[in-house]
Amino acid sequence: MCDVNELLELALKETEKLCDGEVFLVKELFKGYEWNRIPRKDRLLLGTLFLNLVNKNPGSIQVIEKTTSGQQKYRMKVI
Repeated sequence: MCDVNELLELALKETEKLCDGEVFLVKELFKGYEWNRIPRKDRLLLGTLFLNLVNKNPGSIQVIEKTTSGQQKYRMKVI
């Protein structure tokens, strides 16, 4: 499995395929079996790194509310 920085790059590349206004979770940027193969500690770190990156570089991804299970939701927006 890739290291967390490589996973972050993969996640960012997947966001390029999303449409304007589309709402997503980081885990949805990976196929189910790929996500399940990532150790839990790395998934948590990946989520934190993705959130920090989005907050530090405002652009096409907007942070929105969390799900009832505490997962951060994002929305693609027009720049």
